[in-house]
Amino acid sequence: MNLFKKLLKIVLLLLVVLSVGVWLFTKTLHPTYKGELKLTAISNQVTVYYDEVGVPHINAQNQQDAYTALGYVHAQDRLWQMELIRRIAAGRLAEVFGKDLVRTDKFFSGLGIEEAAEKTIRELDKNSEAYKLTAAYLNGINQFIEEGPKPLEFYLVGLDKEKYTIKDLYNVFGYMAFSFAIAHKTDPLLTEIKEKLGEAYFNELNNSTSENLTKIKNFKNRELEASFAKAINVVMDKLPISPFIGSNSWVIAPPKTKNGKVIFANDPHIAFSQPSVWYQSHIKTPDYEMYGFNLALIPFPLLGHNRDYAYGLTMFENDDVDFYYEKDNPENALEYKTPNGYEKYKLIEKRIKIKGEKDTVYKVKISKHGPIINDLIDFVNDERPIAMQWIYTKFKNEMLRVSYEMSHATSLQDFKKAATKIHAPGLNVMYGDAKGNVAWFAAAKLYKYRDSLNTKIILNGASGKDEIQEYLPFKENPQAENPSWNYVYSANNQPDSIAGMLYPGYYLPEDRAKRIESLLEAKNNFSKNDVAKMIYDVTSPTAPDIIKNLLKSIDENELTASEKRAMHILQNWGGYYGKKEVAPVIYTRLWYAFVKNTFKDEMGAAFEQFVNTPLEEKAVASQAKRKESVWWDNIKTTAVETKKDIVTQSFKETINFLQKQLGENVENWYWKRVTTVEYEHAIGKAGGLLRTFFNVGPFETHGGDQVINNQIHKIDSTGYYKIHAGPSTRRVIDFSDIENSIGILPTGQSGNVFSSYYKDQAQKYLDGEFVKMSLNEAAIKKSSNKLVFVPKE
Repeated sequence: MNLFKKLLKIVLLLLVVLSVGVWLFTKTLHPTYKGELKLTAISNQVTVYYDEVGVPHINAQNQQDAYTALGYVHAQDRLWQMELIRRIAAGRLAEVFGKDLVRTDKFFSGLGIEEAAEKTIRELDKNSEAYKLTAAYLNGINQFIEEGPKPLEFYLVGLDKEKYTIKDLYNVFGYMAFSFAIAHKTDPLLTEIKEKLGEAYFNELNNSTSENLTKIKNFKNRELEASFAKAINVVMDKLPISPFIGSNSWVIAPPKTKNGKVIFANDPHIAFSQPSVWYQSHIKTPDYEMYGFNLALIPFPLLGHNRDYAYGLTMFENDDVDFYYEKDNPENALEYKTPNGYEKYKLIEKRIKIKGEKDTVYKVKISKHGPIINDLIDFVNDERPIAMQWIYTKFKNEMLRVSYEMSHATSLQDFKKAATKIHAPGLNVMYGDAKGNVAWFAAAKLYKYRDSLNTKIILNGASGKDEIQEYLPFKENPQAENPSWNYVYSANNQPDSIAGMLYPGYYLPEDRAKRIESLLEAKNNFSKNDVAKMIYDVTSPTAPDIIKNLLKSIDENELTASEKRAMHILQNWGGYYGKKEVAPVIYTRLWYAFVKNTFKDEMGAAFEQFVNTPLEEKAVASQAKRKESVWWDNIKTTAVETKKDIVTQSFKETINFLQKQLGENVENWYWKRVTTVEYEHAIGKAGGLLRTFFNVGPFETHGGDQVINNQIHKIDSTGYYKIHAGPSTRRVIDFSDIENSIGILPTGQSGNVFSSYYKDQAQKYLDGEFVKMSLNEAAIKKSSNKLVFVPKE
């Protein structure tokens, strides 16, 4: 017994020692928010005040010092995020996560992003301020790499720290540009529908993209496979870093505000992740000040404001990717047909390093249109070579200069000049200033084909007839400056055109745009609080119309008591996605059943690539209005189904499903019972204790898909809706009270799990609350967290 007691004491002592050791080790991984550190390549002391949510307010005597400090503090909070995002475009994820990421690496490394970056870097003006400040920022990051602690994630995956270069920065721009693209999912699917089902099926879907539009006003029969679209989904689903999706923004001119000053609002929609996408920073020097939101590895904020102006972004959603069927030479597979005879493909050899395994090597064939996608994706079943033409790789990338000039503009005209340099991705650039100016610019390199060409299908690469004929000057881009209606806005919806044409794109449904317009038109005395309430709005103006168009096809006499009750709830719904609303549950499930019963019989395997796309969302609104449609008939039955048959079947399936899922009591089918949001860390996705430690959530949430507070989810057979994307930040800047402008992040400022700022904003974000984005120097200096950088001798 004594021996047992002694052994027990030894074991307990070892556990205590181990626990203390682990605790002491983790203490070394904490970010440094106070004290003094030495930095090379700074000429004067730099003081960083961390506010109550961990935003660094950087005070320096010059911008060179400020950006060096920014690099250091950004890295200590977000180095893991920086590491992942720089690896995507370079095809280096498999080095970290193993063979499961080889397909993703193969695809991204073959897109030409790195080659475009190398070309751009060779042509950079190394004497420009943009380049010098970027070098200072990278120097700050690399000093943290040398002297700061390695993040916990690096230990867990066995990764060594590696210094950063300007090429890594351009790879981030490349990934950002690609993640906006939606053509990869839409064009191949529409091509298959046209080729295998015929013109009637194709035309109904294709025409739905030009119906039910709220346009931004300017001032001035074989089963489908969808292997291509499926392959893209597989590649994108593996990404450990959030893709960009959508956004809202509106800027209200003085005549429509209570205090006679501009009010600016912006909430970019991006796939949720942990850490949050944006890193906030506030830089102040004798000649410069900017409160900005930075992407990982980007020194100049893409969203920002100061006392003089504010700016932000949404996705333009223009079509900047086109696909071509190339025709190989039957005598030589390394040549392809052109109007001038056969030309040789350019060949590039790529190597992918795989954790724990041998490298894999592959070759990319490149035609004049771009890389052959068949070589990049393993299971594209089409035997015809498909080339991807992407505007991003066709022109010089000036996004570094653009982001510098937008964040250093001194007037609206300066800012506009910066916007004209954007070629891809297409962005709606929003602007408002203290002088009362408001503006919106759809910034992208726009182009025209011959009039009869439909760019939503894969084009003929061999004919020479499907080539770009003309690039449009920026003055013909959709835009508005100080319009007579006293506001500008964008919600990824179809813009009207100064050029007399609707520029093709993959614009999102009109829901959010229609709601924003209706709210902005309703009053002329907006306050900051009004706009803060509006940015959290969860009412859909289009859902009640879709319901009305569907339910009138149902004979109420054919319904059970529960079905009648559910029908009445839908009929009386105003489109509000509250947590305790029942109608959103019925509507969302009815949406899925209606889409399934309308399209799945013809689409077959391609159906899963059709749902949850802008094409599907637009098609539902149009299909709900149609009395006649080639899609109504279920080709797998002998009968010829009508709209009444499809809608009635869908409604009855919906109620039956929900009774089994949520119980017989219709009144208890709350929206909060089927929706959750969880902010997933790349390592937390593994589940178990890692999920609990790294992920933030799950939580109940407020909102739904395509309302202003956009809680984006997939609609599928499960009946549960996991929110995977939404506002990556909410910002409201009121120039009548500029020092008290407000913003919020979904989780927190830091990506370091040991930081007190890792998830401190999560509940406030979910509740529609905000924190102050302070510019007041006296208030900032009251912070108890003060980090001082001094020059290293």
